[in-house]
Amino acid sequence: MLNHMGLLQIGVYLLTVLLFVKPLGWYMAQVYEGKPLLLDRLLGPVERLIYRICGISATQGMEWTQYLFALLLFNAIGILFLFVLQYVQVYLPFNPQHLDRPNVFLAFNIATSFATNTNWQSYAGETTLSYLTQMLGLTSQNFLSAATGLSILVALIRGIVRHHTQDLGNFWVDMVRGVLYIFMPLSLLLAIVLVSQGVIQNLRPAQEVLSLQASVLAQDQSLLPMSGEKSLLPMGPVASQVAIKQLGSNGGGFFNANSAHPFENPTPMSNFLEMLAIILIPAACCYMFGVMVQDRRQGWALLTAMYVLFIPCLLIAVIAEQQGNPALTSLGVDQTLQMGSPGGNMEGKETRFGIVNSALWSLATTATSNGSVNSMLDSYTPVGGLMPLWMMHLGEVVFGGVGSGLYSMLMMVILTVFIGGLMVGRTPEYLGKKIEPFEMKMASIAVLIMPLFVLLATAICILLPIGRAALSNPEAHGLTEILYGFTSMVNNNGSAFAGLNTNTPFYNVLGGILMLIGRYGLAIPALAIAGSLAGKKMIPTSSGTLITHTPLFIALLIGVILLLGALSFLPVLALGPVIEQLTLWNHYGT
Repeated sequence: MLNHMGLLQIGVYLLTVLLFVKPLGWYMAQVYEGKPLLLDRLLGPVERLIYRICGISATQGMEWTQYLFALLLFNAIGILFLFVLQYVQVYLPFNPQHLDRPNVFLAFNIATSFATNTNWQSYAGETTLSYLTQMLGLTSQNFLSAATGLSILVALIRGIVRHHTQDLGNFWVDMVRGVLYIFMPLSLLLAIVLVSQGVIQNLRPAQEVLSLQASVLAQDQSLLPMSGEKSLLPMGPVASQVAIKQLGSNGGGFFNANSAHPFENPTPMSNFLEMLAIILIPAACCYMFGVMVQDRRQGWALLTAMYVLFIPCLLIAVIAEQQGNPALTSLGVDQTLQMGSPGGNMEGKETRFGIVNSALWSLATTATSNGSVNSMLDSYTPVGGLMPLWMMHLGEVVFGGVGSGLYSMLMMVILTVFIGGLMVGRTPEYLGKKIEPFEMKMASIAVLIMPLFVLLATAICILLPIGRAALSNPEAHGLTEILYGFTSMVNNNGSAFAGLNTNTPFYNVLGGILMLIGRYGLAIPALAIAGSLAGKKMIPTSSGTLITHTPLFIALLIGVILLLGALSFLPVLALGPVIEQLTLWNHYGT
């Protein structure tokens, strides 16, 4: 069972997130409302220079179709640029390992992955991409894809707040301000702190060193001829990418081992700061929403719903991992940690982090669309692995990605308001705007597109030999690996069970298409709703208005989210992690 120290670690983490929600959310609202900021003197000239060079009129608003066109055009250019950059990296500088270009299928997958804020990785970064590709291509997309998500959210909020207009703001201005005033300062600060903890930041080639075994053998001169074993320590500009990958809900690791690698995440302090960065901005978006709609209770209500959904799943995952693996117990393996402290399933986990911080990271990274990992999810117990999967199956509305999490949650809010309106026999309203058939159709598309394509892709790959050939585990666990992979891709998460070999033409192409569908299949309905709401008049609050910041509404919202997740995924989950756990208990008598 979860001990006091584990509860303390979880409590400190969740309380620290809460402490930053209000100041950061308020600051973000000031950024997007164009109000004076302390950084104006430093960054204002840079912002105006960008507008002048790019020919952007900062005061010119856009209708939702114009906003969407600018967004799609900008993202398409980003995909094309990253694809070409990978193909010519062999001819460009900052490639000390002389890495060749990836094949066309992998290059397509990488380009779509990073441009859509998914950061799914079918490759090992240290052996596939040059420093220049990682810095100019991947890291820049980490900034831009995160700012894109925030821009969509801000446009939706403006649609709710404004009336009798089609003006949702200017996409280019929202992008520039998001990068300049939010992501760059926070990333610079976090990168400096991470370097102080030992995260590397350099442009040196991989360093050749004696392996530990070879070093021991070399102490005995008679064994020196046997000690020729050498290892390559990968180097690179890591801290700068780690900072924005966590803050921007990106998650793609510089190294294949991601944040389990000691050069990306060397200490318990770096681990805590990176976990904090994963949820920091998505949680602060709730307060920003409250400020921008001029009713902060609305933001707190949404954040409360997220916490209520997150905490029980986190506790279940931690307890499941601390109970250990009954298969190992039956073999007489001691799963107790040193000094008599509670142990459990440490397979695939770093001893410097332990079970609690590993499970906490796995839930944080899947509750958001971050996707980074500090442990091997494929080694989790079936129930322990089910909880991160369930976080994604809820639609990543529990915190969710930067911007995308809250506008996904607002789609759920629209559905909940509609159901609530039916209960009391009134036309549904949200913050003074009527929710009519068009909004319901768009919200339904946004909510159902993820389970539709996840289940469809999973079924296709189970049926086709080319899909099953990538499995390293048979039966229920193999189904979970495929289901998790496609859930991660469509949700733009990027984490993986890692037991599925997706670096094949089939999976790379299918995965790239699914990532595009997952990103824009939700963004387009959200902007369409924003445009529709902006053109409506405000309706005064009356005695029949459904209040959307009360505990009753929060409970109704949570019920809708759980019901949609259950109806969509419980049947396939029963065939995967659920039956695997029951089989494990039955076989080993636990």
